[in-house]
Amino acid sequence: MYVVLTPSGRKERENKLSADFKRMIELLLQQKPEINAEQVRDMIDEKKRRVGAGYLTDQGALFLVAADLGVSFDHTPKLQSGLKDLYIGAKEVTAVGRIMNIYPVRKFTRKETGEQSATRTLTIYDKDARVKVRLWDDYVNVPDRMNLRQGDIIKISKGYVKAGLDGKPVINLGSFSTVEVARDDGSIPPIDSITITVDDVKSPLENAVVKGVVNSNPRVSDFTNQRGELCKSLQLQISNDANTRTLRAVIWNIEPDRIPKVFNPGSKVRLVGVRIKQGSEQYGNGDFEIHGDEGTLLEFDSQQQEIDVMPLRIISVGEETGRGSINCLAVDRSGRTFALTIDNELLAGEKASAGTIIECVPSRIFGTSMILSKEDSYVRIVDEDQSFPGLSKFESKIKDIQPSQNPYIVEAIVLQAPDSTDINTKTGELVSVSSTLLGDDTGEIKLVGWRTQSTPVSRLTVGDRIKVIGAYATAGRDNGRSELTLKSHSSIIKIS
Repeated sequence: MYVVLTPSGRKERENKLSADFKRMIELLLQQKPEINAEQVRDMIDEKKRRVGAGYLTDQGALFLVAADLGVSFDHTPKLQSGLKDLYIGAKEVTAVGRIMNIYPVRKFTRKETGEQSATRTLTIYDKDARVKVRLWDDYVNVPDRMNLRQGDIIKISKGYVKAGLDGKPVINLGSFSTVEVARDDGSIPPIDSITITVDDVKSPLENAVVKGVVNSNPRVSDFTNQRGELCKSLQLQISNDANTRTLRAVIWNIEPDRIPKVFNPGSKVRLVGVRIKQGSEQYGNGDFEIHGDEGTLLEFDSQQQEIDVMPLRIISVGEETGRGSINCLAVDRSGRTFALTIDNELLAGEKASAGTIIECVPSRIFGTSMILSKEDSYVRIVDEDQSFPGLSKFESKIKDIQPSQNPYIVEAIVLQAPDSTDINTKTGELVSVSSTLLGDDTGEIKLVGWRTQSTPVSRLTVGDRIKVIGAYATAGRDNGRSELTLKSHSSIIKIS
């Protein structure tokens, strides 16, 4: 809403203005004698209205008005302002803020000169705003030299402000800029004070701090970023304490050493320095999503577990990943199942097969998913151990199959010829899907294979007696009845 100030309202606001602001108006009027103070105030109100309420203080709007009028304040004393007062083009800026994030150093080649350069970003905030600080070349090691940490308050002197890729002000450090640790006088709230919960997420927000409970197995995926580099993303779901609201979270460009080695559902996590945006119903439920990047911090409420040697029995060998590893399904002695991704080099030429027992030190454990990487894992095939449960312990009859996060093993007969087709997904990807109908002495159920898992389903023939290992039950799209879906670690064994 645009509010026109009455003369009494203007007088009240004028009494609250700082002395430096009044001095700036006086300097502007000296350089532009054809306008008066009332007109300047009208211009300030109009600038705030057009740029958007809440984004500018009176002083910040005055800088923009002065720029429109061709007036420079370069010869006025450079006074410290709040982060909310920053504007694009400001020079010799002095700003004080508390550190939220410290990004890793990024090296690149300048297109215009071919020279190697480096940059680094900090996120700082005060009681009114949150902004990025860009460090260049010789300045990228300043956080390390000063041993800066999240929560420290710093004072930046003689910075300059440029527009970021999103058009918002970014403080840059030049050759005459300085950074120093400032005294905490209590005027800037601590990280805990600006932390919000999943229930508090009600609108888009930049540089947010969100806490919640991990309620699904986290997943690490490969993707190619805008610079053509192969990177990793961490995907997880976080919920409120009551588990009545869940938000999708993705941390892009994350380094593997920043991901906990043990990451179980039920862990309480705080994501520091994320962007909240409206989600798409095409990829989720349409609720807000949380997106982080290489600067985002993951903080947990308890000390992370150490990984010890784990004995496992492989019960299913699935498909190759195409990146030198294979997907398997395994159980421990207690009967808990794990989806494994094993680097082939760890097997030293030996071939994993159903029934093989291994001892391993995993690289990562994400709930019931386990990664065994050649960089920081260990695998050894050992002799038969009767203390492991047999497959029969996990076998189910079709009548007992219900949607679950646990894999099923089913022995059944193929009742229908497989139906294969290509389907366009929500992302526009064309994928192959095959399905058939299985039956045992208790009922019938649909078996579905997507993408590469479509092939083993399509090769089945009516009357085949098979054992499906490691399939997951979901509610069917057409009639809501349970159906089995193969995963990358699933397998189908024909029984003679």
